[in-house]
Amino acid sequence: MTKHIVFLMVEEFANLAFSCAVEPLRIANMISGEELYKWTLLSDNGKTVTCSGGIVMQVDGDFDEVPKCDQLFVLSGSNMQKHASAHLISTLRKQRAMGNPIGALCSGAWILAKAGFLDGMQAAIHWDFHDAFMEEFPEVNLVRNVFVSDEKYVTASGGTATADLMLHRVEMDHGSSLAMDVADQMVYSGARNASAEQRVSLQARNGMRNRHLAKALQIMQDTLENPISPADIAKDIGISSRQLERLFGRYLNSSPKRYHLEMRLERARHLLMQTEASVIDVAIACGFETTGHFSRVYRTAYGVSPSMQRYK
Repeated sequence: MTKHIVFLMVEEFANLAFSCAVEPLRIANMISGEELYKWTLLSDNGKTVTCSGGIVMQVDGDFDEVPKCDQLFVLSGSNMQKHASAHLISTLRKQRAMGNPIGALCSGAWILAKAGFLDGMQAAIHWDFHDAFMEEFPEVNLVRNVFVSDEKYVTASGGTATADLMLHRVEMDHGSSLAMDVADQMVYSGARNASAEQRVSLQARNGMRNRHLAKALQIMQDTLENPISPADIAKDIGISSRQLERLFGRYLNSSPKRYHLEMRLERARHLLMQTEASVIDVAIACGFETTGHFSRVYRTAYGVSPSMQRYK
């Protein structure tokens, strides 16, 4: 029996996520010689939709023309906050009432959360939106997984994670043999399960394997809002402050204090560019006690004040 999948295509959608969603389905049809899957593309205006790269794509209809389907996915990308229209939200609520299974790809989890669908549930979204998402929707259990398939609302974090989700779906629907054949046809040998994390580990990213440094970096990541001193970090991982300084100098060409500050400023930049939070709220969320101090170090780092960052 053919499975019908509907994609609600949001303006500035991620084209990579779209390709990774549709191609596994097309290839499954090709390999099997059957129409195992079919898909329908819908947009707000019912005629076209534009991806984040500026490519315009024709669609099959508008959001009011959702047919009965086996899966409905919201697919968005950049500036999903701006494109989470009342029309789109009402469509999702109507489809939930009608019983169509709903999911989200790339930044689509933001739109589901905005509609109130994800409260108390696990969800995945592209890592670039994590900081802003956690500030905006603290009631959602955001995870670093490439996708979440065992909740009422399926979510995938975007990019090739969408291919992982679709290969998982093919496996659930038609068995592991077909899923592996599809992956082989895609020359995709690294298919991941849902528990895989999105980002390369800090150890791998920096080409190091020192367990003390890895633990220190994790402590820093966990204390961005309430930063602790390098001395306390060193104490927590059981080494001296001098040893910690040497590790950061050797592997990261930085000091613990400077590196932690850069992590906090990076989070602040994400929040300024992806949310409407005030400068003072961003400062507090990133561990700065005063907006004056925050503004000074931010301008030094990025050449622009926090208040002007949104207009860059």
